[in-house]
Parts: sequence; structure tokens; C-alpha cells
Amino acid sequence: MESRTDWFTEQSPLWPGRALSLEIERMVYRTESAFQVIEVYDTRCCGRMLALDGVIQFTEADEFAYQEMMVHPALFAHPGPESVLVIGGGDGGVLREVARHPGVREIHLVELDEQVVAVCRAFVPSMAAGFDDPRSHLFFMDGVEYLASCSRAYDVVIVDSTDPVGPGEALFQPEFFAAVSEVLEPGGVVAMQAESVFLHPQWVQRILSGLGARFSLCAYGVILVPTYPGGSIGFCLASNRVDGRIPIRFPSEGLQARLKYYTPQTHRAAFSLPAFAERLVRESAGQAG
Repeated sequence: MESRTDWFTEQSPLWPGRALSLEIERMVYRTESAFQVIEVYDTRCCGRMLALDGVIQFTEADEFAYQEMMVHPALFAHPGPESVLVIGGGDGGVLREVARHPGVREIHLVELDEQVVAVCRAFVPSMAAGFDDPRSHLFFMDGVEYLASCSRAYDVVIVDSTDPVGPGEALFQPEFFAAVSEVLEPGGVVAMQAESVFLHPQWVQRILSGLGARFSLCAYGVILVPTYPGGSIGFCLASNRVDGRIPIRFPSEGLQARLKYYTPQTHRAAFSLPAFAERLVRESAGQAG
């Protein structure tokens, strides 16, 4: 067999002893911002890829799975979301999906690293489409600082964070969960990237406990994403009035035709967990209570 050497290998202290490798056709762009190393590659099997500090953020082949499930369960579980706050999400994918909802009147995106937005605008326009929506407003600042200075409330808050190391670590602290609860309308919904129940259950437990201390309804769901380590990642939905596991509104026929992952059925099924994960969720809820 021919030996191939041009591979991108992702390693992280969050999943010791494991690695994920993708064959690279070329490096498209690399820069070091004030916060992290930003790299764009063309891969052999998964299209264009963005990595931050050596960790894959998305590939074109399967990014839709994460983006759609971070957005649509929260918005379709809400009776009528008009205002949405996105913390993180500088690649634009979550913004793109929020913008598919015609009832949403304003979308605020808070991103720490302005360079991530610039790179995705330049090299992955399919992800960055939402930045040009007239309802979108960008704030380049720390998410914690934005919440501390925020004097208004939102119907939905989506926390599209990186992993809890480096710049993303502050978004997994009790103070952050408290601040999110302060900017949410009474009937609002929070969606948060919640790590893998297989690879780092301790972080899943911490997120569930942190959100559970602030919200009476908290659920953990699973998204299948082949180019994330372990092949899946979790998300949490939290609210004081809305059971995020159940859609109460549904995509129009036109919107459903454009979606690749989300359906009302996958919405419900995401929260049907294997036994060990169910136990973890119950234990975490008990700690929160």
C-alpha cells in the first residue's frame, strides 16, 4: 500500500489516549490570533475543515449535524422565539441556522475572536452566510463580559462554545450559568454545547449540574458528528417553563427540505439515551437539586 504522510491529527488532553486523523490535500490558511491558532485545510474525504489550536471545529461533510441540532431543537421547543443570543459560534454555522427562522426578529452573536469570523467569511462562505442577514448583529468581546453588561433579555440563548480549555473555559463555570439565566426571558430556552458523554462524562455532569442549579427543566441530547472524537457530541437544553425534548412547532415544508439532519423525530430521539448516560443525567440532576 502507498504510504500517506499528509494527515491532520487531533489530540487533546480532554480525550487522552485517543486521536482523530484526516488526510489533508492542502493547507488553505493559517494564522495566529491574539487567542488561538486558526487553520483551514482541504481534506481528502470531508471537504474544507476549520481547526482552532489543533482541534477540529467543523468539516463541510458533516457540519450540518451539529449546527442544526444546536439551533432547531431550542427554537422549535419555544412557542415563538423573536430574539436570539449566540455566544461563540464565530464560524457562522449556528447563525446560519437561526436565520432560517422567519419569526426571529433579531440575532446577537458574541464572539471573542474576530479573526475566526474573518477567516470563515473568506474561506468557508457556506458557513458564514448568516453574518449578512440584516437581523444579525455581531459583538466582538468576551461572552462573560457581554452578559455582565447586558441590560435586556432573550427568548433563546445558544452557547456554541469550544471545549472547556483555553478561551472556552470561562463558559463552563457556575458564574457563567448564573449570568445566562439572568438574560433569559422567563419562558426562554438555553441550548449549550455539552461535550461527549463517552469521552468526558465529568464535564457533562458539570454542565448538567450547573444548568440544573438555575433551571427546573434540563435535558441532555446526543448529536452524531463523525469528525468529532468518538463520533458524537452532546448538547443541553434548559428552561424554567419549556421541556426542550419536545417540539411544539414544526419546520415548514420548505425549511424541512433544506435541512439535512433535524426533523421533529430526530429532535425527540436525541434525548433517548443509553442506560449509562441516563444514569449520569439523573445523578447530575440530583446534585443540582
